[in-house]
Amino acid sequence: MSSLTRRALMTRIAAASVAGSLARVPAFADGGDAIPSLGAAPASAVPIPSAEAGLDTVVAEHWLKVSDKGVFLEGPAFDRQGDLIFTLPLDGGVVRATMDRQMTTLIAPNPRSTGGTAIHRDGRIFVASPGNFTDGGSIFAINPDGSGLTDIVSPDAGLLPDDLVFDAEGGFYFTDFQGTSTEPVGGIYHVGPEGGDPVAILPNMALANGIALSPDGTELWSTEFSRNLLHRVQLADATTVAPFGTTIGYHFNGPAPDSMRIDADGNLYVALFGQGRVLVFNRAGIPIGQVLIPGRDEGHNLISTSLALRPGTNELFIVTSDAGRGEGANIFRARVYGEALQLYSHS
Repeated sequence: MSSLTRRALMTRIAAASVAGSLARVPAFADGGDAIPSLGAAPASAVPIPSAEAGLDTVVAEHWLKVSDKGVFLEGPAFDRQGDLIFTLPLDGGVVRATMDRQMTTLIAPNPRSTGGTAIHRDGRIFVASPGNFTDGGSIFAINPDGSGLTDIVSPDAGLLPDDLVFDAEGGFYFTDFQGTSTEPVGGIYHVGPEGGDPVAILPNMALANGIALSPDGTELWSTEFSRNLLHRVQLADATTVAPFGTTIGYHFNGPAPDSMRIDADGNLYVALFGQGRVLVFNRAGIPIGQVLIPGRDEGHNLISTSLALRPGTNELFIVTSDAGRGEGANIFRARVYGEALQLYSHS
């Protein structure tokens, strides 16, 4: 049989097969063809991605209502008195909450926005300020009572600091919340214990956001809000990336990786802005668990921006906002895998 004849025969067989298949397609009563269809859409406003649906999961409990209004909350950190410090980013406020749920204002609303906080070894509270999110960003320090505001990174530096973490020597790393998914101009910077100009560690990031340092100080983790990425940076020293030391450890689904913290065992907790949950990774960057905020399936408390571990415990405190959906601004808590890292001492 010639190749031409064989090709013609195969064409006829294929055509007959298709015709037979079409003849067997069931029809609706009105004579229309049956169309394959999806089932019911997921009931949750923010379904868990399938790759994360089987993770160890806990639902947090409500701990404190900060406001009946859906104001944004940010930057929680426990100070040396064991109180929770957090910020009101859009009005520039800084607030203290004691463990008996009493709140006091450290900095009243003002034109300077506020983001992440971290506690210096001398007890001062360092606050990242992204300015007006276009310019005027800074990092400033205040005393535990809110007095003595001092700029550490000047508003003239041209950066938009969003979050920060101290190293063992008293220096700190911070994220620069600039750029877009197609114009990544933000990054990670370091300031030494004696101050001075920020040193670029990892440039070309799109809205660099959360930042955390491993318990031994050799690895930096950071989230890239605008490109849904988790970065892992191995350090040769405080300001030098080790050879082949940068990797992207995870690509998030949906909105959007925000602030993060590390526990004493090296587990990483990442708040997901817009999902009302926290995703937990082990020290290798593999997802191992998640903390869900009540009401998330109904679309409430989704603006989960940041979190803090209470010293001496494995209690995770998560700050959230319900925006304009009626449940205000709240803090939730849950027990997680490891205890909080100890604050660095004066020595």
